[in-house]
Amino acid sequence: MHVHILGICGTFMGGLALLARAEGHRVTGSDTNVYPPMSTQLEEQGIELIQGFDPIQLGHGEDDAPDLVVIGNAMSRGNDCVEAVLNRGIAYTSGPQFLAEHILKNRWVLAISGTHGKTSTSSMLAWILEDCGYEPGFLIGGVPQNFGVSARIGGSPFFVVEADEYDSAFFDKRSKFVHYQPRTLVINNLEFDHADIFDDLKAIQRQFNHVIRTVPGEGKVIWPQESEAVQQVMDMGCWSEQETYSRKTAHDVVGSKAPAIANSKGTWSSKLIAEDGHKFEVCLDGISQGILDWQLIGQHNVENATMAIAAARHVGVKPESAIQALAQFEPPKRRMELIGEVNGVSVYDDFAHHPTAIATTLQGCRAKVGEGKITIILEPRSNTMKSGVHKDTLADSMQLADEAYLYQADSIDWDVKAAMDKATMPVSVLYDIDEIVETVASHAKSGDTIIVMSNGGFGGLHKKLLKKLND
Repeated sequence: MHVHILGICGTFMGGLALLARAEGHRVTGSDTNVYPPMSTQLEEQGIELIQGFDPIQLGHGEDDAPDLVVIGNAMSRGNDCVEAVLNRGIAYTSGPQFLAEHILKNRWVLAISGTHGKTSTSSMLAWILEDCGYEPGFLIGGVPQNFGVSARIGGSPFFVVEADEYDSAFFDKRSKFVHYQPRTLVINNLEFDHADIFDDLKAIQRQFNHVIRTVPGEGKVIWPQESEAVQQVMDMGCWSEQETYSRKTAHDVVGSKAPAIANSKGTWSSKLIAEDGHKFEVCLDGISQGILDWQLIGQHNVENATMAIAAARHVGVKPESAIQALAQFEPPKRRMELIGEVNGVSVYDDFAHHPTAIATTLQGCRAKVGEGKITIILEPRSNTMKSGVHKDTLADSMQLADEAYLYQADSIDWDVKAAMDKATMPVSVLYDIDEIVETVASHAKSGDTIIVMSNGGFGGLHKKLLKKLND
C-alpha cells in the first residue's frame, strides 16, 4: 500500500512513517519544514520527502494517487493538499487511527499519558522491556538515547506508546489516546494545558475518562493518589484493575488510612536517598523492591521511574529487574540534556514549557548544584503559553533559578515583562535571540548552569550560545 503522510516531520508523524515503512508499505510524505534530524532519519529508511503541499504530490488521477493519505493534526481546511484529498475522494485517516488500525491491532498496548513526563516515562518503560528481553515496539514523542530512534515495530506483542491528549485531526477532535485501547494505562498527572483546543480542565478530564473506558477489565490503570484532578477522573468510573503511586514515604503508605480503592492491586512509593533524586528506594505497599542509582535527577523523574516500573510489572517484569535496567537508562533528547560544557559553564537543553514542568526541573537542578548559579533562558512557545493562560504562575515557577531571560516573540500577545513584576529573582525580557545569547554569555562564569527551556528550535539559540561561550 502507498501511504502518503501530510505533516510528516513532526515527531509523532515521523515515527508513524517509520512504523508504516517497517510494515512493508511504500511511504512518502510532505511538510513545510523538511530538515534534519527528522528528514535524515526518514530518508535513511527509504522514505521520499517533499517540501511543501503542492497537490501534484498526490498524483494526477486515480491511477497514481496514494492508496491512503494520513493527515497530521497540524493540517487544516484550506491547505492545498487537504482540499485536493477531499475533492478527489482519496482515502484518508488521522495518524492515531492509522496507528490503531495498522500497528496496534492485536498487541498489548502500554500507554503513558498525563500533562507532564510522557516522553521520559515512555522511554523508561520501553528500555526496561528491552533490557529484560521483551523486544517491545514503541512510538515516543522524543528520541530515547538508548535506542536512537523515536519509533520501531519491535519483535513481540508489547508496544509502548506516548499517549497524547491533543486532538487527532481537523476532522476528529477526540484525543489521540482514545484510539489506542491500552491494556496498561499510566496517568502520570493532570493539569490544564492545550488551551488552543480545550476550554478548561473538565474538558481534558472527559477525554481521560474516555480512554479509561477503553481499558479492559483485566487491564490496569496506574495513577497518582495525590492528584485531585486524576482522582476526579477515576470517580467518573473505572472498570479495570488499579495500582496507585503515593508521594508519601514507604512508612506512611503502610500506616495510611486512605480510603480503599476498588480493584486496587497495590500502592507504589519512593524514598529519596540522595536529595537530587539520583538515588532512591522503590517500594510496593511499603515493602522495598530495590534501590535505583542512576544518572537522572529530580522528584518528577523519581515518580516517572516508579510508574514505569509499575507498568513493566504488569507484563511480568520483576521490579528488581526493572530497577537494574533503569540504572543503565539514558534520558531522551531535550530532557535536561547536557549539550555542552564550555570553560566550566554547563548548558542544558530542556523541553519544559509549562510552569509545573519548569518548577520541577529547577527543583532537581537546584538539589544537584546546591548554591551554584542557575540561569534559565525561556521561550514561551506552546500554544497555551502564547495565549497567556500561565502568565500569572510563570514567575513563581522560576523562583529556584538565580536569574532568567525570557524571549518576547511577536507571536506572544501578552506583556511578558509586566507578568514578571512579582518575580523573586532578576528577570530580563528581550526581543532578540542574538541579544539574549550575547547578554547571557557575557555574564556566565565557571561553575554556572544554564538551562534553555523551549518546546521548539528557539531560533538556533543553543548552538549560538555554545559558540559564544567558546569564543
